[in-house]
Order: sequence, then C-alpha cells, then structure tokens
Amino acid sequence: MEKTRRSRPIKSTTLLVRPAPGKKSRALIQFGTITVPAAIGRSGRTILKREGDGATPIASMKLLYGFRRGDRPMRLETPLAIRRIRKDMLWCDQPENPNYNRLTKAPFLSSHEEMKRKDGLYDVCLVMDWNITSRIRNRGSAIFFHLIKPGYEPTAGCVAVHPRDMRRLLPFMRKGTIVHVL
Repeated sequence: MEKTRRSRPIKSTTLLVRPAPGKKSRALIQFGTITVPAAIGRSGRTILKREGDGATPIASMKLLYGFRRGDRPMRLETPLAIRRIRKDMLWCDQPENPNYNRLTKAPFLSSHEEMKRKDGLYDVCLVMDWNITSRIRNRGSAIFFHLIKPGYEPTAGCVAVHPRDMRRLLPFMRKGTIVHVL
C-alpha cells in the first residue's frame, strides 16, 4: 500500500507493462508510483502467442505464486506464496505431454526448463497465469516474471527485471495481482 501526498492509501492491484521506445524487447513497468525498466520477449509482444515464438503475450495475467533459490540468499518481503526451488524441479514445455505448462519433477524425458538455473534468472521467479488455469496446447508455456540477464537482454517471452527492482515490487505483489502487458 502506498500513500499519496494527502496520506490516503492507494491500493494497486495491477502492474502495467508498457513497450519502451527503441527496442521491441524492452518495456517499462509501472506499479502505483513505481516505474522500472524491464526486458520482454526477443520477438516483442503478441496477441497470438505460440510455443517457442519468443514473444511476450499481450494479456492480463494474474500472479499465482513464486519460486526462489534458497542457496543464493536474497531477502524477500512479499505476501505472495513463494516456494524454495529444489534441484529436481522442472517446467514442462512440450505441448504433446500431459504435463505441458506444469511444474514437474526430474527425471523427466520430455522437453522442459530447469527451475534451478545456473544463470540466476529464476533466483526469484513468479508464475503468471498464462495458459495455466485454461491450458491450450502450443499456446505458450513458462511465462514468468523473473530476474534479468545482464544488459536487459531479451527473454523467451517472460517479463524480467533487475534484482533491486524485484525487491522494490515484491512487497506489493500478492496472489491475484494483475500483470497487464499492453
């Protein structure tokens, strides 16, 4: 909850992701009075999201829950449910598999992403409800809100921010907070 100059509380429930000028893979995130830079999909944004297209879906997506690396300390203050990532946690991105766009466990032979990444992108990883509660094969998987690569390199379709900005936003993020990509 933030306060205005009149000390009236403002309750933000929507995080806006707007395209930034210059690069299709860059965005600005606005949440109440906070504005931070972000990286989005290498192909920019799309209303016709498909598995592997490298685009961030233009949509309103609710935050469901999150993950964090326990072996890389980062103080997290958030009302959002956060689970510690285990080495055997994987996310299925194989459209033909019954576990498509779901958390699964190693060993797992179908195509997947490791949640415990070596590059640190998922040290804090929030799951947005893209193709999860109403799942459609090939519509895209693993659309997360996570940490950036150095230089704000593009994502594969996720929304990514700097760790300091994640720490600024997390206290206001809870289950049901809307991430609205414009």
